[in-house]
Amino acid sequence: MTEAPKPIVFLGSSLDDLRAFPLAARREAGFQLDQVQHGGEPNDWKPMSSVGPGVREIRVRDAAGAFRVLYLAKLADAVYVLHCFQKKTEKTAKADVDLATRRYRDLLQEINQ
Repeated sequence: MTEAPKPIVFLGSSLDDLRAFPLAARREAGFQLDQVQHGGEPNDWKPMSSVGPGVREIRVRDAAGAFRVLYLAKLADAVYVLHCFQKKTEKTAKADVDLATRRYRDLLQEINQ
């Protein structure tokens, strides 16, 4: 993990959503994103191919609940945070997946113009 850190680009309301996390969850999410910025892997993640190829979900567990950060790091120029949210049920809510998918599509459209 010695490469120069990639900038983080927060799409839509994702930065505000992350800031709404409880302090401990916010710190943990920030630490995990820092690892990604430096070319590493988050400690707890899974692929979110339902959103788009290369999209991953950082999983943060906290006393206040389960929190998720959906991001795309495979593009060379930046780490794109698509969506941050608190998970309320076992399965990720369709609204959260749909929002991240829309931001992913918009991002690719913007990049390919």
